[in-house]
Amino acid sequence: MTTIGILGAGRVGANLAGKFAATGHHVILGRRSPTEEPAAAAEGTDPRVSFADQRTTARTADIVINATPGDTALDFLTGLRSELAGKILIDVSNATRDAADGLPGDLCYPGSSLAEQLQAALPDTHVVKTLNTMLFMVMTAPDTLGTPPTVYVSGNDEHAKKTVTGLLGDLGWRPTWIEDLGDITTARATEAMILVVPHILRRHGFQPFAVSLAR
Repeated sequence: MTTIGILGAGRVGANLAGKFAATGHHVILGRRSPTEEPAAAAEGTDPRVSFADQRTTARTADIVINATPGDTALDFLTGLRSELAGKILIDVSNATRDAADGLPGDLCYPGSSLAEQLQAALPDTHVVKTLNTMLFMVMTAPDTLGTPPTVYVSGNDEHAKKTVTGLLGDLGWRPTWIEDLGDITTARATEAMILVVPHILRRHGFQPFAVSLAR
């Protein structure tokens, strides 16, 4: 199975790590420093998940997932250019400036997207945007919602997107729930969907949801 490196050991990273490990992948969860206490430790992540610093994680893994904060991800990942060369980078983050109450606010890259900025900064890496239009628990349990959810995929490389689509299947996403939007420029549409999220959270609290396409 694939070795998946996840950069970011918070709730998103830990959640993805546990599910991928349970489906048979070798998972490395990248921490900022050896002293960082990952969310995985507190939440009982699969013991098959190993830990490393983030640079080692990026260098060792076959496929890398960015689950770091979107507002600092561009500078951080640009610093890993050589480690990420030739690999698929799955970006699940949203680049926003926090509002006064700590919820997502304005976009950091209006008229563009974090995914586009990453692809431009990492020309030797295949960036694929996905899983950024839902709360983190839905990423690995889409069938728990009352209505069929949608996960969107954006990227320039068709083989990379096909690989990512297969990984989405391992997370429980049915083929009819996966919407390939096209090249990496389409990520600006899904990243802009974050603008609705703080309003939903303020009205309904931290309840699982996804921004879905109804037909």
